[in-house]
Amino acid sequence: MSRSEPDGLAARKRRATNARIAASAARLAGLHGVAGTTVDRIAADAEVARATFFRYFDTKESAIAEGITSSWLTLVTGAIARQPEELDAKAVLAAAFGELAGEFAAHRDEIWELARLTRSSPTLNAWTMQTYQRYEAAIASLLAPRFPERDPRPRLLAVFAMGAIRVCLDDWVDHGGSLPALISRSLDAITIG
Repeated sequence: MSRSEPDGLAARKRRATNARIAASAARLAGLHGVAGTTVDRIAADAEVARATFFRYFDTKESAIAEGITSSWLTLVTGAIARQPEELDAKAVLAAAFGELAGEFAAHRDEIWELARLTRSSPTLNAWTMQTYQRYEAAIASLLAPRFPERDPRPRLLAVFAMGAIRVCLDDWVDHGGSLPALISRSLDAITIG
């Protein structure tokens, strides 16, 4: 057996444990709120020791935030990556978020609860802003091959897209309506020469 096999398995186990803890944290916060979600509850739900929790996360808020955002990042980047090469970058964003809009009804309540939850805690709100930067970097890296090297437009498009989504989520949580329609109109308004 080569040395890389155990290292690969260990890395997969670490990622799985991290994901399990984060998912438990987000689920419990959705049920009990941030204040009603404790590290002990998260650890018990994820079937890990309290010490194990702290090997992966510094605070319950960081675990909750990771659980809230990591699966959505995978969905967004996957939708962008599936778009045809002949589309320009703005069309890629519109098509990807249009594809995700088709799944909105199945996730509407979860999205609303997570959007509300992240706005209920200053710590989660700050962490969410950092997460938007992760989304921006991932989106920009997927758009970059459609531009000349060192072109700032992929990053600008990613920042504008995530800003539009943040504004749309705020509007939707406060006033209701159709989140996919709000996002579609906002993405249509983005222009980069």
